[in-house]
Amino acid sequence: MDEMLVHMENGERTYSRGKTPVAAVVSATCTIMPGDRIALMGPSGSGKSTLLHLIGGLDSLTSGRLTWPALGARETLRPAKVGLVFQMPSLLAPLTVVENVEIPLLLGSGSADKARAAALDALERTGLRSIADKLPEELSGGQAQRVAVARALASHPRLLLADEPTGQLDSATARHLFDVLLESLRGTDTALVVATHDKVVAERLNTVWHMQHGILEVAA
Repeated sequence: MDEMLVHMENGERTYSRGKTPVAAVVSATCTIMPGDRIALMGPSGSGKSTLLHLIGGLDSLTSGRLTWPALGARETLRPAKVGLVFQMPSLLAPLTVVENVEIPLLLGSGSADKARAAALDALERTGLRSIADKLPEELSGGQAQRVAVARALASHPRLLLADEPTGQLDSATARHLFDVLLESLRGTDTALVVATHDKVVAERLNTVWHMQHGILEVAA
């Protein structure tokens, strides 16, 4: 089906730890479609981050098959087609908020004017337009993570992957961040996959996948 964003079949990712191979993802099969809202649940070390890195093209399978039918080749996924939000904001300290948001667009060979306009639009959608000229050191933890969300949204990606985006935040700030994220995607067909161990986060998404010891269980 050409509209599939991601299709993985019997995907495995094994790392070498000394002479001992460690299987981070074991024979995973899954499909992501436009508009999907998926919570990827499991304890720390269960393989959630590795699976997201594979889906986002940051890592490669050891065996199995992984394709992006509606997105194209792995080399073309980022930043335009796949947006990424990590547990830590990873903002560049010397750059202002708007410069942090626009830099992936500039690295993607976008024009400076279009990158700035897209960055400001993403900040507007995430309620951060008023702090566009601040530096990361002037932000709260919640604000910094919302900037990371804006950065991922700026290219209007077809797929947004978030790896424990609320993991470093208190419950109220985490709830607000997730409100902003879902509201920013309202009315779009952008697929969202959130790796989390927070049941409150998972309950707000339509589909729940589970991982344990590298084994993925996908809801029917």
